[in-house]
Amino acid sequence: MCWNGRMETDRAAGPEAAALAGELRPVLARLSRRLRQQADPVDLTGSQINVLVRLERDGPATVSGLARAEGVRPQSMGATVAALEVAGLLRRDPDPADGRKAPLSLTPEAREQFAAHRLAKEDWLQRTLARELDADELARLRDALALLARIADAG
Repeated sequence: MCWNGRMETDRAAGPEAAALAGELRPVLARLSRRLRQQADPVDLTGSQINVLVRLERDGPATVSGLARAEGVRPQSMGATVAALEVAGLLRRDPDPADGRKAPLSLTPEAREQFAAHRLAKEDWLQRTLARELDADELARLRDALALLARIADAG
């Protein structure tokens, strides 16, 4: 039975998609590493960076909410959050609706660091694109970007 209206296309593209996935994943991983290298090195763990990114993207959250979102135990998240608070990157604000809660948010210093790192990464990428690609290649990359965004947003 055809559940998505594309069964015949999916079957034909299966081997090609598998081969492309095998080639695409390591290229994207290399690009991600190169972008991370462009920002000043920060002495943070992957878990700490994930928490900061989540708070920047989604706004304030409690330790238990962060633990659920990251799929870790609240005790583990508590240790991660404590280190970020000591580093001056997180602050707790009282919840006006529930005085027992103190949602965490980024400090102004953390926001400044995010902005600086983002600019460094985008600057490197812009210079590299301008140096390595001609106008036709930039147009092809723009088309590929739309496809990659669609893949990233797929369930």
